[in-house]
Amino acid sequence: MYDLGGSFGGRTVEAGTNLLLSGPPLSGKEALGYETLEHGAMAGEGSIVVTNTNSADRVRQIAPTLFEHDAPVGVVDCITKLQGYGTIADTELVQYASSPEDMTGIGIKSSQLIEQFSVDRGLTHNRVLFASVSTLLHYSTLQTVFRFLHVLTARIENTDAIGLFLVEAGVHDSETVTTISRLFDGMLQVDADGSVTARFR
Repeated sequence: MYDLGGSFGGRTVEAGTNLLLSGPPLSGKEALGYETLEHGAMAGEGSIVVTNTNSADRVRQIAPTLFEHDAPVGVVDCITKLQGYGTIADTELVQYASSPEDMTGIGIKSSQLIEQFSVDRGLTHNRVLFASVSTLLHYSTLQTVFRFLHVLTARIENTDAIGLFLVEAGVHDSETVTTISRLFDGMLQVDADGSVTARFR
């Protein structure tokens, strides 16, 4: 089981759970996602951030305390190469995709880190934060994004990790939200005042 932390009222979820974390801009959903990772890191769990909105350096600035624990933190950075920094090599804990729309690369890099943590490092508990689904939908079709998320959520489930996937509320039409939500075991809704409601299957 995984304890999601105090902001979720001490709710626990089973290994292999994938959750959609939805909220309007500036609602604090991203901070809540990092807080959930850190809650696990304090207990020795691995953290993996897949970000198509910030660079790895920016992630360290946003969530500095996440990196202060002994547990490893991996980042799939989909921004730095797009910003034109030239040749940049992957490291053990930071993998670089070519751009936010490079779903093939993002999927490969994410799977590599998940495997490294769960198999090579032997960590039985790992948390994955994906920020954000809305960015994927900006660059690609719903069908393509659905296929990508289906593979990634299955990978998380099969390795007994948990996944938190951020999505902007009020941006996508109801068909898109309904289709995407079918891939997830539940939805966490962050309201403008920061309160959280949960709906599980």
